[in-house]
Amino acid sequence: MTDRLPLKRITRLVYGDALAADSRVEGEYAVVGSGGVSGTHNSRNFRAPGIVIGRKGSYGSIHWVPGGGFAIDTAYYIDETCTSADLRWLYYALQAVDLRGVSQDVGVPGLSRESAYQVLLPTAPPLEEQRRIADFLNAETTRIDSLDNSRSAQLNLLADRERAMLDLSFREARSATGTRLKYLFSVRPRYGVLVPVFADEGVPFIRVNDLLDLEGRAGSLRNIPSELSAQYARSIVQPGDLLMSVVGTLGRTAIAPTSLAGANIARAVCSMRFMPEVEVELVKSWLGTSAFHKQALVATSTDTAQPTLGMEDLGNFALPWPSDAQERKRLVREIARVQDSMKRLRSKLERQKSVLAERRQALITAAVTGQIDVSTASGRGIEE
Repeated sequence: MTDRLPLKRITRLVYGDALAADSRVEGEYAVVGSGGVSGTHNSRNFRAPGIVIGRKGSYGSIHWVPGGGFAIDTAYYIDETCTSADLRWLYYALQAVDLRGVSQDVGVPGLSRESAYQVLLPTAPPLEEQRRIADFLNAETTRIDSLDNSRSAQLNLLADRERAMLDLSFREARSATGTRLKYLFSVRPRYGVLVPVFADEGVPFIRVNDLLDLEGRAGSLRNIPSELSAQYARSIVQPGDLLMSVVGTLGRTAIAPTSLAGANIARAVCSMRFMPEVEVELVKSWLGTSAFHKQALVATSTDTAQPTLGMEDLGNFALPWPSDAQERKRLVREIARVQDSMKRLRSKLERQKSVLAERRQALITAAVTGQIDVSTASGRGIEE
């Protein structure tokens, strides 16, 4: 197995430079930060090819930039002036270690250069061997990435199919008439806390990403101080409330479980509480239809920054609401069958993506640490 050396013995990390959006001049060079490429500029601060490593935000992220570019001040860069190693080999070697786990700057999480320099990387083999390893990994990771991309495309198609089936279910519902959402509320919908202060103990705090699996994340939510939550008493969650993202990503939803009674919500989330006779699951399903998203697009079309859905607009959205309670219950059951089927397919595809990511990482680690001989090894069969 390959010996290891501190990163500082293999390469330098160079700080990126500030580049405000209004200072950029569209050009041939990629502007790269911790989250990847965010535009172009007419000048560069690192040569081609280059590696960009996230310093703030998505710290520890690693990006390959074949044409050189401009690394902004949320990132470090590496080019041929920073190392004697083959840059493609170094790109893979950096993926074989955990840069996210080494340290966080005080206050705002980040990757300090001093801590990064202490990370142990596999010792670089002779240059010819580095190039063989890079060639091998280029070929094999391209194959794995192609499989992963196909699974992502299938997930997108599945989401489109689910929305189309929801559209059809509501369109064919019997006794359905156009009803304003506000006539189903028991109280006006509420926003949450604008700028939370987190605490080790206090009131659970629900953010937009938590809505993806609210029940599953219920025990691991961040907390805000109880006194801060009390200032926003109208946005405290009760079981059965329908929560929805209303800033940026619109329409991500979850029904608050009993375990989160008394929790609070972020400013980008709203809480809707309905009259007792209203089937909340049915409203949640409607929020996944094309009809909802078309109305949301119109309501936020004048927003110059990120889309923000106002509570007054939300209340005026029209949905097809069956007047017959039995028809509503039938519709809930029908939609549940559709969504359960879609959930099983989605879970299978997501498991496959997870396995591909694990295999990709294992292959990179094995190649750069010398656990496999790339001159005779093959990553083929990885899709199995």
